Amino acid sequence: MVSSLDNESQNHTAIVAMKEIANFVIKASEIIDTKEVDNFVSLLIDTYNNKAKVLVMGAGRSGLVGKAFAMRLLHMGFSSYVLGETIVPSISKGDLAIAISGSGRTQLIVDAADAAKKVGSKVVALTTFPDSPLGSIADVIVKIPGRSKISKMDDYFARQILGLHEPFAPLGTLFEDTTMIFLDGVVYHLMSRLNISEDQMRNRHANVEF
Repeated sequence: MVSSLDNESQNHTAIVAMKEIANFVIKASEIIDTKEVDNFVSLLIDTYNNKAKVLVMGAGRSGLVGKAFAMRLLHMGFSSYVLGETIVPSISKGDLAIAISGSGRTQLIVDAADAAKKVGSKVVALTTFPDSPLGSIADVIVKIPGRSKISKMDDYFARQILGLHEPFAPLGTLFEDTTMIFLDGVVYHLMSRLNISEDQMRNRHANVEF
């Protein structure tokens, strides 16, 4: 006799995977270090108050997550940019670079973060591995639980402590999904701290779209 769970797994694999990933994000929210989050938010608020620039960087899907965050920063009134776009200005002392890499070893992002650090910008690393090359560069690290696309044995933290089986989330999906939700939470926190309303954000939203 096939159990209801087995039947659900066979007929609604996408929904089962969705629930597993959502459960992972919830568990991750319980162990992300709030002191690290506070340090990250403080840097963002200082950058906003000083009218400095924010440069968000990430490769592949992490880059897409970064773009979504940079867009929300723009809506809140930040001068935000995304590495790789043609309109990115130079950054300098007092600016903020936010680097997103699950492994902390993506060479393009490590090199870009290092370049930002050398010109005096503060660097924030969002990564699963604080002891990575990216982590060694960063002024502030927020450890985001997840499974990077290259990890095998070193994804023990995500698999064993958070209890998610690998087949539900290939490559870097867990890190990217968790980071996306985390940064959406940061947006809400910034709105509260900076007293920014949704109407104010809506007024900065693009009115010419395709």
